[in-house]
Amino acid sequence: MSEPKRLHPIVILITIGKRIKDLIFTFIALFFIWNKGDERDLLLFGASAIAIIGIILVSIFSWLRYSYRLEENELRIEYGVFVRKKRYIPLERIQSLDISEGLLQRLCGMVKVQIETAGGSGNDEAEAVLSAISKEEARYIQAYVAGTKNSSEPKVHEDPSQVVYKITPSQLILLSLTSGGVGVVISAVLAFMSQLDDFIPYEKIFRGIEQWVVSNLILIILLIFAGLIIAWILALFGTMLKYANFHVTKTEHDIVISQGLLERRQITIPLTRIQAIRINENIVRQWLGYGSVSVDSAGGSASNKEGSKVLLLPLVKLKDIEHILGPYLTEYQFTSSFTSVPKRAMNRYIFRSWYIAVPVVVVSIVFLKVWGLLSLIILALVTFWGVLKYKDAGWSLGEKQLNFRYRSMVRTTVFVKKNKIQSLEMRNSYFQRRKDLATLEAFVKVGFGGAGGRVIDMDRMDVKKVYTWFSREAEKRD
Repeated sequence: MSEPKRLHPIVILITIGKRIKDLIFTFIALFFIWNKGDERDLLLFGASAIAIIGIILVSIFSWLRYSYRLEENELRIEYGVFVRKKRYIPLERIQSLDISEGLLQRLCGMVKVQIETAGGSGNDEAEAVLSAISKEEARYIQAYVAGTKNSSEPKVHEDPSQVVYKITPSQLILLSLTSGGVGVVISAVLAFMSQLDDFIPYEKIFRGIEQWVVSNLILIILLIFAGLIIAWILALFGTMLKYANFHVTKTEHDIVISQGLLERRQITIPLTRIQAIRINENIVRQWLGYGSVSVDSAGGSASNKEGSKVLLLPLVKLKDIEHILGPYLTEYQFTSSFTSVPKRAMNRYIFRSWYIAVPVVVVSIVFLKVWGLLSLIILALVTFWGVLKYKDAGWSLGEKQLNFRYRSMVRTTVFVKKNKIQSLEMRNSYFQRRKDLATLEAFVKVGFGGAGGRVIDMDRMDVKKVYTWFSREAEKRD
């Protein structure tokens, strides 16, 4: 592929749509500001038409001026309408090639290839994006890159792959039913409404229907309930579309994840870039004995967080994780045995859960009197959550592996190899010292930031034990 090639012309429509989407709220703002029913309306529509024509022309010229090719072990990209730019990416620096198919790409039989490199480009974007190329070219680039890394001479070949996991219809349904997608849908609606806050006279509208709301309170409650049901249904179908056909395969050097029905995606994770493995269990899945498994990868960019935190098994029985992943990730030991934090730490977990709840309860009782006593339910719930966080906190240590378990909104179990730990932090406050406790936190490199695990209020001697295991002195003794 030494001859320069262009992307598919569908990129023009994709670029136009993206740029208009970025400016849509500006157009709406101008419409509400200038829509006075006089000659300024013509000026508004004229300016909008000129802007749209400009977007179309720039998108066409951007497509015409964009080319790519593989040459001398490099991916060479040239682009720019007014200023010609060249980007040469050595193939050995490429860490992952993520392939996806949006609706427009699928209609034309094309795919999108997003390229991540070691260190990245230093900004929020991926190192390079080929927005629409044929599937054959995408496979060629993928195989060519793999061949370059695995031998001194570039070779186009496909590694034999093994199927690690494939989601079943029943798992897909259970995944959708137990996901937290409802909150995402509601947040998206509220975010959209907040953008229109300056243009819609909410105060005038609500003043006019205030009396109606008071007299139709039951109807309002039913409408809210119906809205939540609709949001749940939308989240249910959204999750099913996103994770349909989800399957994981392993080649000699990579793990390849494919998913999606309307938008198909393929994510490649080099085995050498895996920094940690984590199991996440929300409260419902924990009771059912299920969880999800994700990997922390050193790839990704600030705008592509999915490239650094990748879902490996969206839903799996906890007892089956070692059976599924053990033969392919042989370096990791998926233990279920953890040392709990000491009993004297439980009060501290409970008190931390009271920081916000207790002031709310006190204020409610003072101002609402008898009705304020209902806020004690909140206090009971956060106390229960504090006890749950205490019971879930724990750690374990292997010869070359450190494991954490803790809970925030979900229970998280982290498995990290000793040679992947970037730093280990041990700290204790005045109140922790009084109870001979300490906090331990491990950091690994993930994308453009860091990740890892933390257990609060471990026994101080246990923290020192882990710290000694990780120290250079311990390595010298080994």
